[in-house]
Amino acid sequence: MVVVHEVTTNGQKDRVLLLGCGFVADLYARSLQTFPGIEVAGVYDIDSARLTQFCTHWGYPACESFEALLAAAPGALVLNLTNPHAHFTTSQACLKAGHPVYSEKPLATTLEDAKTLHALATERGLTLASAPCSALGEAAQTLGHALRHGIAGTPRAIYAELDDGFVPQAAYHKWVSESGAPWPYQDEFRVGCTLEHAGYYLTWLMAWFGPVRTVVAASAETIPNKEGTGPFAPDLSVAVLYFENGPVTRLTCSITAPHNHTIRIVGDKGVLSCDAAWDNGAKVRFARRLNLRRRLMEHPFPKRLRLAQPTHPKVKRWGAAAMNFMLGPAEVLDALRENRPPRMSNDMALHLTEVTLAIQNAGETTGAQRMTTTCEPMEPMPWAS
Repeated sequence: MVVVHEVTTNGQKDRVLLLGCGFVADLYARSLQTFPGIEVAGVYDIDSARLTQFCTHWGYPACESFEALLAAAPGALVLNLTNPHAHFTTSQACLKAGHPVYSEKPLATTLEDAKTLHALATERGLTLASAPCSALGEAAQTLGHALRHGIAGTPRAIYAELDDGFVPQAAYHKWVSESGAPWPYQDEFRVGCTLEHAGYYLTWLMAWFGPVRTVVAASAETIPNKEGTGPFAPDLSVAVLYFENGPVTRLTCSITAPHNHTIRIVGDKGVLSCDAAWDNGAKVRFARRLNLRRRLMEHPFPKRLRLAQPTHPKVKRWGAAAMNFMLGPAEVLDALRENRPPRMSNDMALHLTEVTLAIQNAGETTGAQRMTTTCEPMEPMPWAS
């Protein structure tokens, strides 16, 4: 059994606008099928051929211009799925037109631009949320439940890995979305794996513990001469994160090291773990610590932890991920309808951007960086409380 997003109490569906029809847009479209109470009121992309291809495949209404998109459903939530370099200007235009925004990561490619968007959204009383939304998924919520209930005791340290293999040697020219968009390798290499991927665990950590106080990080380009036009972003980063109210965490991102998406939370009683950041239904395990003769070890047969079912709509695996990309927009829509702050708050979007940029841009000599933004921990989903 799965939970679906039903129509609103007044019989009207929630409406969203899709800005951008690139590779990731298909993942949102596939996820939208699990939320029949959400209607796509319009779609726009600067590439008219791509717009036609996408809208024909999914049966969505195409808009002839950006202005026509914003006029198609006044005040509707805009899902900003444009290329990263366009996120700032397009989100700014949407906010100025009175639309709340849910932006693909990163919110902006500079902290100054991110703060500008945050200030504008605050001034207009609008939501400005940022992907990724996997913190709302079952795996992250299960780990959060285990932390709140002290399953592993007091958490002392966390190790999180987001390594994706030696991607420049992968057959990425064959990676094509469901409706035919190629994987944007040039954007991926220029924007960098940290800006693209660190959020998958940073949002989990911020949801559980709130703001990061200090980032101590290093980053580097370990694979020169990637395909495409540079300059290219660092392809490896390692960060130690000091939270205001949480354990010290080490986070690694790369497109160099062998694939590893494991998170391990080390507590006084044992270790909580999950090994698939991009799978909402990934197994969460607890291995209690024990002494066997003179050897200290974690139990070789960890216990799987589960939440009461049902939780949220799932999507089947597509490519590398089994994530419902609409969990975030659906939560924002619920919050707007219920007149409450969204779990994925404006402050979290800004703080996520600052922390991620601090890690990505650390280089060799930056050292400790004190964060200038903050956010509150995220309320658990009702089915995880």
